[in-house]
Amino acid sequence: MKTAISIPDDIYQTAEQLARQRHVSRSALFVDAMSEFIERHRHDDVTERLNKVYSQTPSTLDPILRKMQSRSILREQW
Repeated sequence: MKTAISIPDDIYQTAEQLARQRHVSRSALFVDAMSEFIERHRHDDVTERLNKVYSQTPSTLDPILRKMQSRSILREQW
């Protein structure tokens, strides 16, 4: 798909230079950059979804589990 975007001159010039150094077109450089950005932010909503799930269930420990944990801590050397 062809699209038009506006970017600051300094970013454009740096992108031009990098594209020449890498022997790729400017379009290929921007596709690579956007692909990396999208991948890096793909799971940004995980925390929000986890918060939603955990807000619907109690966060208290099971009494038996709490007792077991307390006993194991007492045996630990600090």
